[in-house]
Amino acid sequence: MGAYDILVALVLGIVEGITEWLPVSSTGHMILVNQFMSFSDEEFQDMFLVVVQLGAILAVVILFWSKLWPFRFFGRKRSESIVKVDTFVLWLKIAVASIPAAIVGFTIDDLIDEMFYNAFVVAGALIIYGILFIIVELWNKGRNPVIKTVSEIGYSSAIIIGIFQVLAAIVPGTSRSGATIIGALLLGIARSAAAEFTFYLAIPVMFGASLLKIVKHGFNFDIMGYITLAVGMLVAFFVSLFAIRFLMGYVKKHDFKAFGVYRILLGIAVLAYFFITGAAVV
Repeated sequence: MGAYDILVALVLGIVEGITEWLPVSSTGHMILVNQFMSFSDEEFQDMFLVVVQLGAILAVVILFWSKLWPFRFFGRKRSESIVKVDTFVLWLKIAVASIPAAIVGFTIDDLIDEMFYNAFVVAGALIIYGILFIIVELWNKGRNPVIKTVSEIGYSSAIIIGIFQVLAAIVPGTSRSGATIIGALLLGIARSAAAEFTFYLAIPVMFGASLLKIVKHGFNFDIMGYITLAVGMLVAFFVSLFAIRFLMGYVKKHDFKAFGVYRILLGIAVLAYFFITGAAVV
């Protein structure tokens, strides 16, 4: 591995940091990027594309630390407990919502990659879920959200959102954030709360997926491999900080229809590229 691999890590880190949090499918973008540049070691690339998510996860932890850390050691009033009960309840809801994806990840992850990880499936998912975003937003027009904050999301809603997340695990190109946000919107959850909860839900799911890849592949590469992975994770972390802040600000004034249109155009672009160039399907 050399300087070119670090350049690839830099580009993929940027793509991961942006597309992991916006409901546009990181997989679809990675497929297009990989047609123009990829790592010299194919096995390293397979591991990198998952483990780089750890940098993106760290951005969520940093930005929402006050809401995610369940203890109150300093600056608390005498009447306040050290334990933040509301935060523990939030983590329980996150755990419940993560169960469906965990079951799929531990049982049929490799089978899913073998059956569905190709450009045509990804393009189809991009287009279909882009249309769904537009339909759901049109259906929601004029409706007031039933649930306006993350704390109001109940356990039943959390498990339903978790089931929607499985759609992204099964069909590449769906977008984990896109699937969970659509599920949340259908449940009457406000856009800002839907986006925030999907950020939280990413922590155990993406950490678990990264851990599985590490266990499967190990760290059987030289020092340049470690440097390359570190570059990708750091870039994904810093770009994620901006992407998350952008989305949280965007949803306060806009709906998700623009992302739906973008997904449709990207799906068409993916299909067109493979048809026109005759490139091998991923």
